[in-house]
This record gives sequence, C-alpha cells and structure tokens, in this order.
Amino acid sequence: MAKQNKTSAGTNVQNVRQQNAQSAQGSQGQFGTEFGSETDVQSVRKANQKAESNKQKNS
Repeated sequence: MAKQNKTSAGTNVQNVRQQNAQSAQGSQGQFGTEFGSETDVQSVRKANQKAESNKQKNS
C-alpha cells in the first residue's frame, strides 16, 4: 500500500505542492527576465518594421 504522502505512481505530494507554490510566486515577469537577455532588440525591431511594410504593401 502507498504511503500517505505519495501517490500510487510514487510522486511525493508535499514536494509537488511546494514546487507549485514556489512557481506561483515567481510566475509574473518570469519569462520577461528569462528570455529578455537572449533577445536582440534591434533585430526584433527590424523584423517588425519589415513585417509592417509588407503588410501595408499587400493591403
């Protein structure tokens, strides 16, 4: 029989709850900081400008 704090698959319920709580605390702005340093702002602006001009050309 499974222990009280573990599911039948062997997952530690307390550990999962703790991870979920930590995840919920840091969820706002998490992706902005995680990917922000890897983003080349100039290339994004250039791509947006190109897409905008193509959009205007096609309409």
